[in-house]
Amino acid sequence: MDEHSANEALLVQKEGLVNVSKKTPFFISSVKWTLRVVMWVIFIIWAAFVFMFPSDFVSHLLEKWILATDGTLFGVTGSIFMLFSAPILLMAFLAFAYLSISGEEQSHGKKASRYPGFRLKTFPLFVQGPFGVVSAAESIGIVIFITYVIWAFCKETSNNLNLVALLDLPSKEKCAWMLRHTGLRLGLIGLFCLIFLFLPVARGSILLRLVDIPFEHATRYHVWLGHLTMSLFTLHGIFYIIGWFIEGRLIHELLEWKNVGVANLAGVISLLAGLCMWITSLPGVRRLNFELFFYTHQLYVVFVVFLALHVGDFIFSFAAGAIFLFMLDRFLRFFQSRRTVDVLSARSFPCGTLELVLSKPANLHYNALSWIYLQVRELSWLQWHPFSVSSSPRDGKNHLAILIKVLGDWTAKLEGRIPTDDQKESEIEPLLQSSSRLTVSVEGPYGHESSHHLTYENLVLIAGGIGVSPFLAILSDVLHRINEGTPCLPKNIVIIWAVKTSNELPLLQTVDMESICPNFSDSLNLEILTYVTRESEPSLEEGSKIIEPVNSSTFASSKHHGISVLVGTGNIIWSGTYVVASTIGLIITVALLDIFYINPYNVSYWWYKGLLFLACMVVSTLIFGGLVICLWHIWERKTGINEYENTSENGNLQQTKPKLNKKSVQEQYSTTIRYGQRPDFRDVFESMSDRWGNVDIGVIVCGPPSLQTSVAKECRTQNLKRRGNDAIFHFNSHSFDL
Repeated sequence: MDEHSANEALLVQKEGLVNVSKKTPFFISSVKWTLRVVMWVIFIIWAAFVFMFPSDFVSHLLEKWILATDGTLFGVTGSIFMLFSAPILLMAFLAFAYLSISGEEQSHGKKASRYPGFRLKTFPLFVQGPFGVVSAAESIGIVIFITYVIWAFCKETSNNLNLVALLDLPSKEKCAWMLRHTGLRLGLIGLFCLIFLFLPVARGSILLRLVDIPFEHATRYHVWLGHLTMSLFTLHGIFYIIGWFIEGRLIHELLEWKNVGVANLAGVISLLAGLCMWITSLPGVRRLNFELFFYTHQLYVVFVVFLALHVGDFIFSFAAGAIFLFMLDRFLRFFQSRRTVDVLSARSFPCGTLELVLSKPANLHYNALSWIYLQVRELSWLQWHPFSVSSSPRDGKNHLAILIKVLGDWTAKLEGRIPTDDQKESEIEPLLQSSSRLTVSVEGPYGHESSHHLTYENLVLIAGGIGVSPFLAILSDVLHRINEGTPCLPKNIVIIWAVKTSNELPLLQTVDMESICPNFSDSLNLEILTYVTRESEPSLEEGSKIIEPVNSSTFASSKHHGISVLVGTGNIIWSGTYVVASTIGLIITVALLDIFYINPYNVSYWWYKGLLFLACMVVSTLIFGGLVICLWHIWERKTGINEYENTSENGNLQQTKPKLNKKSVQEQYSTTIRYGQRPDFRDVFESMSDRWGNVDIGVIVCGPPSLQTSVAKECRTQNLKRRGNDAIFHFNSHSFDL
């Protein structure tokens, strides 16, 4: 996470002046550099220890460590926790310190490179296949995991073959022994993969904020790791089942629940819960019935609980750190989602798109490329749907807006809740207002820790349909920054938008460019290329078409119920304190349990100690983490009320209302509409490369997978055939695919 350089010109320009970023004090830079080095050292040592675990060197090292710590308060469980889980929590603590020091500097994005160059994370290496679009950096991660699994399996199999050769047993029993021990090793490998499985699924994880990986990207990694982990656990179970079947004691072993040793029945239940989640998450099933996928995925609670019962406390502690961070995130999200949020206004447009403007406190900050999860209780108490934010954080301190395309039953019902003008003017208005009232809850916002779109001077924003929503937020954010004279790097923006019909075109008018920045053309070169794919020519009234909502409603509220700031991607001080306090609470809880119960009474049942250890994780989250959340909530109420009183929301909301048919605005940017065509990305990218020369061009795509694939393929092609004076295209995706 690089800070702005003192010599780096940031763009621009208020009244012809250029803003230059302030130099970071030497002490702050030194502390940040030290923290980065320490975190890298911890991560490399920890990752090496995990991936090299099957080797004789690491195995002997672990044995020596356990012997050296034998007889201590926490015993073997504490020894393993210190090696495999504590480093994750320690990195979270250091990340808290690092992000706290970075402060506002993070929100401005990373500095632009002085010289154009390739970046592993924005170079699409593979654009088709089971993983979708995969960058070079992601490819390295995939290769590392696949190599680890193959190497670990071969190493463990070799060890088992050496051991079985020493046994004086019949061939049938040797085969069963080999199968069971191979299954054991596969389960251990799967347990290590489980560590990485839970890290990306924590939406507000402080570690994700550290590396600036937004949740919609981390979800892909969770999906990949989920397939790998469940494949290993499934093979783990199958190998054991075959071995027991050969030995003629299959049913007995499946139902066995040992007090000392592994509880097989608990493992069977955990595996069945995992298989239900895995099968329903496969693309065919998930797309056919998303609700089935969503509801069965809540079986992760059963999976984790019975996993702890299955393996006991000391084996469970291998993955306990990552699971604990997920528990903290889930508990925080539960608190945030309990609050009902005011819908300040709602509109339904002719193109089948809804706009909701939601209330938020001024102290809840987000970036232009952000997501929220939305629940409407009148429609469903269980369904949460992700939507990208269509407003800039600079549009208003006390609200944010989202655009929703009416595509399914849930969105159709939502559209029906917006009263028409006739309904509002009728005599039964109070009844209609009460029945059409929207009670919504929100999780988020989630997104990049830094303003990702501010890292490029040249931006190409490619959208399909409603995918233009986040780009409206980017455009608004850039215009506000130019108007206010704050740091803003983009100076060339091209929006390429593919829509099916022309009735979607007026959505661009939701950004009131003239009101935000009357003379933006002095600082920004804006070009909009629109492709109407299912119409061969414009309609007669196309030139005068303006945006007119079919249904609209403004809801008045005196309670000011805004989105709760209790979110992992919110205030870094409170988020970090929550993690630190809960972790300290876990140590205290486990210590008290060992001192007053486990050690005095010689508790030795594996499954029982595993349950107690998991209970300590829950208790520390509820009590110690809950205390921080209560204090955070009190702070939120006090600061939120004060800031709301000092802000005129009516003025902010007025900015969201578009001013129509402003010729002066249209003269400041280039706009082209082509009918019956799809974008030819080769021609578009080549023309940009010729026009802008040897520069970095940030390409951000929001749309269906086919659009992402086409754009990624062309970015890769242009980069591979690049000559010295050609541009370098950096592929970035902003699509949430589940």
